[in-house]
Amino acid sequence: MDDLNDIQLDLAQLIRLALAEQTEDVRLFVARLVRKYRNTYPELAEQMDLYLRAKTPRSSPPMRKVMQKAVSTQDLPVDDESRLSLLKVFKDETNREQPLLSLDLEEKLSQLIQERHQVERLASLGLNPTRSAIFVGPPGVGKTLTARWLASQLGVPLYILDLTAVMSSLLGRSGNNLRAALDFAKRTPCVLLLDEIDAIAKRRSDDTDIGELKRLVTVILQEVDEWPATGLLLAATNHAELIDPALWRRFDLVINFKTPEMQAVKQAIKRFLGQDFAMFARWIDILTFVFNGESFSDIERDLQRFRRAIALGTASDADLIEEFVKSRALILERQERIDLAVLLAKQTRLSQHAISDITGVSRDTIRKYTTEQTLTNKQSSKRKPDA
Repeated sequence: MDDLNDIQLDLAQLIRLALAEQTEDVRLFVARLVRKYRNTYPELAEQMDLYLRAKTPRSSPPMRKVMQKAVSTQDLPVDDESRLSLLKVFKDETNREQPLLSLDLEEKLSQLIQERHQVERLASLGLNPTRSAIFVGPPGVGKTLTARWLASQLGVPLYILDLTAVMSSLLGRSGNNLRAALDFAKRTPCVLLLDEIDAIAKRRSDDTDIGELKRLVTVILQEVDEWPATGLLLAATNHAELIDPALWRRFDLVINFKTPEMQAVKQAIKRFLGQDFAMFARWIDILTFVFNGESFSDIERDLQRFRRAIALGTASDADLIEEFVKSRALILERQERIDLAVLLAKQTRLSQHAISDITGVSRDTIRKYTTEQTLTNKQSSKRKPDA
């Protein structure tokens, strides 16, 4: 009875938000419902998750036209010595495809977008939107792609600080370059990304760094503190342990990007294969298994290689998968190789001899584990009617 009352209350809240046309509020609320009902009502949670991840068009915020006009009339800052631009610029449309994100990440980013779309509402309560955030995680998990998508949803350009141009060979010039880039970004609504911030914001206690880098840390600390609410300052790092502790306290939000889980890996495979997915659909569970633990960028790189080979007719899908699985099996632990062998025996027409050659697992072991799994499945199916 309590569950029914909860559902009724959630439904009423969802209807209220939808009728008020608060799109971002609806997305945020549905994300919370998916997490809430995942254990008690898994089918309902899965259906809501599918709707949530569906690509929907969004209208551009009014500030977009004003911003584009302002940017076109300004010259990007450059290094006086090399004449290289200090900022890389990306101007993506609002229909840019959303990167693959966990529910936790999507919820945080949805709120961040919602805050920006309702600045006046926050201001009436004496509040500012989130001004700064730092993305933390290993390479290839989507930090930069997320920054681009975030800027597109806010209808503003993304500026990425180009460290190769900022770090001048002339003493004292790097600090001037950094301030010039930051001052430029503060003059117009935008998202500024300080990528690989650990390269210029290392711990000031690190005796191996020259004084110039330590001065850069001080500049960044001051800028994060004083960043205007009209813009969003992002930083990204693969090495959180190298960053000066004082910097962590300056950011309004810390967002952790992790290596994708199995479900996200499967979604990534479907997306990256594009129109060739139908050809590889029968291998989806096997690919998901062998790609588990890999970053999105690594997955995309290998799948693009598969697609090129298919397009040129240099290999069949079966040849590509078998070769790839064989190379991946070399780095798996013994039990993982056994699990892979059982999966191949269950989902392909490969002989046990071929599976043994691919995975390095003996045929006797394959027979043993395949038989055990079959018996377990039969016993499980017999118990279901009595439950």
